Amino acid sequence: QVQLVESGGGLVEAGGSLRLSCAASGNIFWINTMAWYRQAPGKERELVASITRDGTTNTADSVKDRFTISRAVHTVYLQMNSLKPEDTAVYLCNADVLEAWGAPSRDYWGQGTQVTVSS
Repeated sequence: QVQLVESGGGLVEAGGSLRLSCAASGNIFWINTMAWYRQAPGKERELVASITRDGTTNTADSVKDRFTISRAVHTVYLQMNSLKPEDTAVYLCNADVLEAWGAPSRDYWGQGTQVTVSS
């Protein structure tokens, strides 16, 4: 089993910054892509940003100039600047994990961390 634990969420005023962290632990042989998703009340879950093991990133257009994803092997970070009220959501960490050589990769999710941006 693999666990993903997020931290860094909270309440911030519009224009402020937060840095989210997600640490993966457990039975890990290799992690391919790690990503951040978010889900606001009444809305579908959406991809915020992803990063491959070699550092290739993909960031949603809605946050591209404000959010930066980075990674340190089994930990992924999301630096969020110039936050807006519409960024309010539960932010969830995702990882594509191989638990053994030759085994198929499995998708794991964290429990999420709340980000609330006040106007």
